Amino acid sequence: MKPSDMRKFGRTDLKVTGFAFGTAPVGNIFREIDDQTSRAMFDHAWDAGVRYFDTAPMYGHGLSELRTSEALRWRNRDDFVLSSKVGRLLRPARRDSIDFAPWVNAAPFTMEFDYSYDGTMRAFEDSLQRLALERIDILFIHDIDVYTRGSEQPEVFRQAMDGCYKALARLRDEKMVKAIGVGVNEWQVCHEALKQRDFDCFLLAGRYTLLEQDALDEFLPLCEERGAAVVVGGGFNSGILATGAKPGAKYNYAPAPAEIMDRVAKIEAVCAEYDVPLPAAALQFVVAHPAVPSFCAGTRTVRQLEQNLAWMDHPIPAEFWQALKDKGLLRGDAPVPA
Repeated sequence: MKPSDMRKFGRTDLKVTGFAFGTAPVGNIFREIDDQTSRAMFDHAWDAGVRYFDTAPMYGHGLSELRTSEALRWRNRDDFVLSSKVGRLLRPARRDSIDFAPWVNAAPFTMEFDYSYDGTMRAFEDSLQRLALERIDILFIHDIDVYTRGSEQPEVFRQAMDGCYKALARLRDEKMVKAIGVGVNEWQVCHEALKQRDFDCFLLAGRYTLLEQDALDEFLPLCEERGAAVVVGGGFNSGILATGAKPGAKYNYAPAPAEIMDRVAKIEAVCAEYDVPLPAAALQFVVAHPAVPSFCAGTRTVRQLEQNLAWMDHPIPAEFWQALKDKGLLRGDAPVPA
């Protein structure tokens, strides 16, 4: 598929491009990106036909939203879809008093979790101010997973299902936003949220990929049944599906264990046989699922962005996918590109 192909966003009337521009890198995660590089990536994505952009208050303590605003505020607002997140409030503070890690040279705000009704409404209004746009199309409740909240997760989840959800449902009812959802690192949390509340969508980081398809058991079927869209972020499993099984390859933000290295090496062997770049297979596999309209990826340079867009459009023969299934490297029931 082409990165600019428009796809229906679940049960909503939104349409998004198959490739979404993720803005965590322009929030200066791990290392700094200058304003010129940030703007150049936005402009290149736009020129390539990308029309879905995802941001969050967390990314660079507000810097990502500010840079998204600078890049998009003079575009025709009806020509693109924008998502952001709730669950954190930002408050101004002296730079030398803020622990920015893992962000570098971020915006001068502290962050605190707040999943209350009032906190959610405040976060929404604050994001509109930073973005300088009249609306946000999609709002995700951010980071109510075990990965982020640890032993606090059950109580945090309960707070979000009560406070956050009530606020987001009101915003949706009043047509202030078009879709509401949850953005986390675990499909199980998305699944439980969908069972408990009336969500339109999810942003799932790294848990439905060429390496992991457990979400096919319960979560993705329920999404299809309920018409909920799933945007997949982290589709390279934080690195190894982009770099391959080379020394130092990352899986889930840590050095890849031996069994993952071995599995990726076997997938790479099939890729070599059919002349398919591993990252192209990773990108295109994800959006083949009928519940997944978009793959969200962040890049640090225009060159990286160009490469991702090219991988999205790289021809892959049907025999390649069958070979992966025949070798037990891909679930037999996993949807694959036509």
